[in-house]
Amino acid sequence: MRLRAVSLAALIAVIAPATPGLAQTAAAPTAVTAAQAAELRAAPVAELVSEVNIPWKRFTLDNGLTVIVHEDRKAPVVALSVWYNVGSKDEPAGSTGFAHLFEHLMFGGSENAPGSYLGRMRNLGPSNLNGTTWFDRTNYFETVPTPALEQALFLESDRMGYLLGEVGQDVLDLQRGVVQNEKRQGDNQPYGLFEYAQLEALFPEGHPYRHSTIGSMADLDAASLETVRNWFRENYGPNNAIVVLSGDIDEATARPLMQKYFGRIARGPVNTPAEADVPTLAAPIVATMHDRVANTRLTRSWAVPGLLSDDAVPLSVAASVLGGLASSRLDNQLVRDEQTAVGVSSSLSDFHRIGIFDISVDVKPGQDAAEVGRRLDAIVADFIAHGPTEEEVARVATRYVSGRIQSLEQVNGKANVLAEGQLYAGDPDHYKKELAEYASVTPAEVTAAMQRWLTRPVFDMTIAPGEREAYAEAAPSGATPAPAAEIQRVARDPMPTIGQVPDLQFPDVERVTLSNGVKVVYAQVDTVPVTRVAVEFDAGYAADRANRLGAQAMMLDLLDEGTTSRDANQLAQEEERLGASINLGATMDRTSADLSTVTANLTPSLTLLADVVRNPAFAPAQIERIRAQRLSGLASERTNPGAIAARALPPLLYGENNPYGRSFTGSGDDATLTALTRADLVAEHDAWVRPDNATIFVVSDLPLSQVTPQLEAAFGDWRAPPTPKGTKTFAAAIPATTSRIVLIDRPQSPQSLIYGGAVLPVSGTDDLLALNAANVTLGSDFLSRINADLRETKGWSYGVRGGVNALEHRVPYIVNAPVQANRTGESVAALIAQYDRFLTADGVTPQELERTINGNTRSLAGGFETSAQILGALRSNALYGRPDDYQATLASRTRALTAAQMDEAARQAIHPNQFVWVVVGDASVVRPQLEALGLPLEVRPAQ
Repeated sequence: MRLRAVSLAALIAVIAPATPGLAQTAAAPTAVTAAQAAELRAAPVAELVSEVNIPWKRFTLDNGLTVIVHEDRKAPVVALSVWYNVGSKDEPAGSTGFAHLFEHLMFGGSENAPGSYLGRMRNLGPSNLNGTTWFDRTNYFETVPTPALEQALFLESDRMGYLLGEVGQDVLDLQRGVVQNEKRQGDNQPYGLFEYAQLEALFPEGHPYRHSTIGSMADLDAASLETVRNWFRENYGPNNAIVVLSGDIDEATARPLMQKYFGRIARGPVNTPAEADVPTLAAPIVATMHDRVANTRLTRSWAVPGLLSDDAVPLSVAASVLGGLASSRLDNQLVRDEQTAVGVSSSLSDFHRIGIFDISVDVKPGQDAAEVGRRLDAIVADFIAHGPTEEEVARVATRYVSGRIQSLEQVNGKANVLAEGQLYAGDPDHYKKELAEYASVTPAEVTAAMQRWLTRPVFDMTIAPGEREAYAEAAPSGATPAPAAEIQRVARDPMPTIGQVPDLQFPDVERVTLSNGVKVVYAQVDTVPVTRVAVEFDAGYAADRANRLGAQAMMLDLLDEGTTSRDANQLAQEEERLGASINLGATMDRTSADLSTVTANLTPSLTLLADVVRNPAFAPAQIERIRAQRLSGLASERTNPGAIAARALPPLLYGENNPYGRSFTGSGDDATLTALTRADLVAEHDAWVRPDNATIFVVSDLPLSQVTPQLEAAFGDWRAPPTPKGTKTFAAAIPATTSRIVLIDRPQSPQSLIYGGAVLPVSGTDDLLALNAANVTLGSDFLSRINADLRETKGWSYGVRGGVNALEHRVPYIVNAPVQANRTGESVAALIAQYDRFLTADGVTPQELERTINGNTRSLAGGFETSAQILGALRSNALYGRPDDYQATLASRTRALTAAQMDEAARQAIHPNQFVWVVVGDASVVRPQLEALGLPLEVRPAQ
């Protein structure tokens, strides 16, 4: 039940109403014992396992294509998931990264559907649209409205059987550049180079898993067009693929459709997945690498058996007990008790042939890393020798089964489970075997698996603060490409049209008021036996006073670090025992406590949620521990390009006196965190986390009549403290801005992060439908003007986005553009040019209008498929003052929009001459490029 770090992408986008955070009235700290709180009773894990079932039908076309169909009529959508039996482990020497490169090439269009695949798919209104590559497989997936399924099948089959005529040298060169920028983006993160060292240490030369999926710059540079085409011919035939259709479809409908669109594709060579033994190191490897990081990180790694091994589940359980649970051994001993670490983790990454067992410890600043390492090894050795308890194993099993149930709410989630089982085990029901193993695994089996595999020599890597070792960059372009044979195209029948997509049927919204006046907003969704609850407070990071930045976040951190009846470990154990998840956090506008749980355990889960919200202990020892973690987190933010930008831009846009003029991370500053007292934190809780400032949002498979008594029991007797409720004021004037650049020097950065924008003359409570629709063309879509330019035309970035970030009050427009370092200045100039052109003479075209309206309306059913999506809609409607039927009216309102209305909305709100650009990059490389732009330039250190 630890505070979940908001993803960096979410911090940078500041996409409004998330939720997370809570509190309660605080009592004086008291000693907490197990006897003070009755243990909450959970449903037996066997009962949960019985809830998991995905009926399916399977057939095979004459060309060897395996098709699996799962019927689920809850919404008029179908998930189409295509899995190819090829991944990076199948790449020969000199061709690393080819599987992933082809993932990109297959989005570039095909012979009978030229141009961007994503552009064509956007017109279908998909959700969950993407492709991924990993060691063992490549998959492509999209969830589309049922009337759009035939066109989706045409497009997927065209890139399976009729692709290469569209893969020319220009396409290869472009996507090679995009992939290399994806690699730079990952490498540019703190600790971003560890994976390469880990794989090279654990696996010998020639081992299929020795190289990363992203590949090497040199191999990507050397890829010739004919070599790349041959890679496709050898691996992407229908007999090496699985197609899963999950959702509003049945086998009788699927058979003729699959035969029509895929049946004529010729078989290809059979790809037998590369065999791979589990290697054992001859002796322990102890190594140190340096990176521009704030904390020393200690890692321990072993190669272990793969996901079909009898030891896979026992080793996964071991990893969870050791460092994966919130109540893990490493958390309790190194973080909570000894306080020598600020973060720990342990996990099993299980692949087809092998797995990797990982342990990671971030050393607390000021501690002796070598001594912490010795203590880590002692804890691990003791755990291997004696194993977990039965209760620990049971908590892991419950958490796993609960997570699996919740993941199956989306039809795409079920499609992935079936495809994975078929691909690796030849059995779509393989997930049932895994569930049974989790439900029956014993401590003795876990201990025996650890003793078999974790007593072997370890890879012991320390990542210490310092300058990075040399970084291998891409070679300069300019070599003459080798000629490739011309592809003979094969014509097909015309692409089918899309039928009429029905408008969204949003569930009815109901309301009730608890006896203490707390409002409850509710919707029933009975797809899976899961209940989601958000207790939301009108607070957020904007509630921090200017001299108390970070107080809200630190207060939230402490809520699950002990209540007046349960300590932090008890809270974590109860959560795990129930298979529940309680997350605390905040956005700029709201603070919330979020619960997701299997409905069978709703009553005890609500009891736990209420205890966390209402009764925090704020024990002095825990305050000091969390303070140290928060200060360490601040230091880490200063090494992360996204966090550096997210801290720098808001005060430049809003001014330091505005509640929005502080870091989007909400983490505050060193001086505030150092000075915060227990009284300050109690006051913060009393001011904001209280029933007269709360709304409860619920989505459940139970009717409201059954949920209300349980909410009443948990929260109905909650009373507000006598102190005044907190208030936020946005009276401070927002400063006028003019275009300028603030360069933050981050040496050794292979990429620069361009992060810029301005405050718009609109608020989140305004009607932003036309503005957001216009921005689909300008900044938010894959085919937006700025992404099409910097990624799809120039190949300088892995992805660029400009967004209207809907805060409750005045909203910012923010551009997020990570670009290769040597193109930073040109990229800023290109962004400015694109905005100027769109906002003056070149607005939304008829084709862009059609694509936007179709995409925005046809995607609604998939966009509100799950209880989590419905819950988010209830909360955003409340935040922005929208009516309950807002989502149900989106389709008709969007279809009524014109290009002129979109253009006008954008031109009234967005003014590029007011943009302030923050650039995080290596000043020695970037500064001359930025100076050449002629804009005012300020250079700051990363600190």
